[in-house]
Amino acid sequence: MAGRLPACVVDCGTGYTKIGYAGNTEPQFIVPSCIAIKESAKVGDQAQRRMTKGVDDLDFYIGDEAIDKPNYATKWPIRHGIVEDWDLMERFMEQVIFKYLRAEPEDHYFLLTEPPLNTPENREYTAEIMFETHFLNLLQKFGTVCPTEHYSAVFDLQLKSEV
Repeated sequence: MAGRLPACVVDCGTGYTKIGYAGNTEPQFIVPSCIAIKESAKVGDQAQRRMTKGVDDLDFYIGDEAIDKPNYATKWPIRHGIVEDWDLMERFMEQVIFKYLRAEPEDHYFLLTEPPLNTPENREYTAEIMFETHFLNLLQKFGTVCPTEHYSAVFDLQLKSEV
C-alpha cells in the first residue's frame, strides 16, 4: 500500500515543525516544536524518565496546546537544529504522525529534513526511532536549509513512487 498514498513530509526545526504531504504547495500544519509534560514527570534526566514510564507518559501535549498548559512543564527537544532529548522527540513524532497527519506509518513513505551538520549518531537514532517505533517502509532524509530544495525533492520522491 505504501507508495500509493502521498509521502508524509516533516521538517522539525528548533522553533517550529512543518508538517504536510508531498505534492502540496505548503505545509498543512506549522506548530511550535515543543512538548508539555506533567510537572512531576520532569524530575530526573532522560535516563530516569526512560526507567519510570507510566501513565504520565501518556499525558502530554505538543505545539500550541503545549504552550497553553499552565500546570505542565514545556520542553523543547530540539536545540540549534539538533535533537537533545530523544524520549521527548519520540513522543513528539508520535503526535505528529497520528494526530496531525492522521496517517498509518506503514501506508506512507516519509521524508524528514535534518540540519546540514547533523551527526551520524543522530541520523542513525532518527532512523531507528522511525523504523522500530513507527514501522516505516521508506524513510528519506534531506540535509537542507532551503525550503524550495525541500519541496522539489518531495515532488521528485512522489513522482518516482508513482512510476
